[in-house]
Amino acid sequence: MAAHIGIIGAGQVGAAAAYLLSATPGIGDIVLVDLDEARAAGEAADIGHAAAFGSAARVQHGTYEDLEGAQVVVITAGASLKPGQTRLELLGQNIRIVGHIIESVLKVAPDTILLFATNPVDVMPAIAVRHFGIAPGRAIGTGCALDSIRFRDRLARYLEVAPSSVHASVLGEHGDSEVLHWSSAQIGGLPIIDFAQQIGRPIDAAMKAQIAEDVRTAAYRIKEGKGVSNFGIGGCIARLVRALALAENSVFSVSTYLPELLGVAETCISLPHVLGRGGASKPLLPPLDNVETEALKNSAEVLAGTIKAGMKTLQQ
Repeated sequence: MAAHIGIIGAGQVGAAAAYLLSATPGIGDIVLVDLDEARAAGEAADIGHAAAFGSAARVQHGTYEDLEGAQVVVITAGASLKPGQTRLELLGQNIRIVGHIIESVLKVAPDTILLFATNPVDVMPAIAVRHFGIAPGRAIGTGCALDSIRFRDRLARYLEVAPSSVHASVLGEHGDSEVLHWSSAQIGGLPIIDFAQQIGRPIDAAMKAQIAEDVRTAAYRIKEGKGVSNFGIGGCIARLVRALALAENSVFSVSTYLPELLGVAETCISLPHVLGRGGASKPLLPPLDNVETEALKNSAEVLAGTIKAGMKTLQQ
């Protein structure tokens, strides 16, 4: 049975995700919901016309009532990053918007999986769990799934291999405290450092730092150049929705609420999860070296504090 997908927010991120999903096998219906109904209607029509060149899903604009029976509802609505602003600084603007959206979605689709792309993306799943009582596996942030792809792409370009040959992940916050998981990165079964040494393109401390900076600041640079970062996250959303709706049981670094991690209570960071029809599995904690352990604990602490602030905002 073809999947029924909802997208809340018909801005450039929601539209990019809808466009890519419209050509995804197994996706039957996509509903765009936005306060600006004319924008949602225009995007739905435009995407539908493009999709009609291939094997098209049905794309339409609608209301929350049209989300009944949706397997996955993607939430992209909210204020976007401005130059110089961090994702965590968006909390006050976006927490109430997302809270209202969650409440509205649950009235018509109480069993759906919520996939959050609204920043701060690692806070929203925790709010869904703690304030609205959603099961942790059904409240998922895109988290570091896109950062992981940026990490693999950066390594692939430096090492002159296909990105699909690189196995590497980013953990923690989707933001400034994220952790590049160097100790597990591999190509062809070889640790990434060994592979790089053997092909004559070594990765020293300076190169590690440069790659980490490139990955961490990618969205900021993109927005400085074009004003918005939409295609990367749109592709990320489409890929995660496919894994969830089509029961792929694929593994991605996404964020879910954690009662405790590394001694930090009530946080929400990206770790590897298996994504399938029921949502996200319990998070998997991979082996970490000492530096990575401390960095991941710091990232968890950063988000624990932000989640507390978000809960206070919702309760006011």
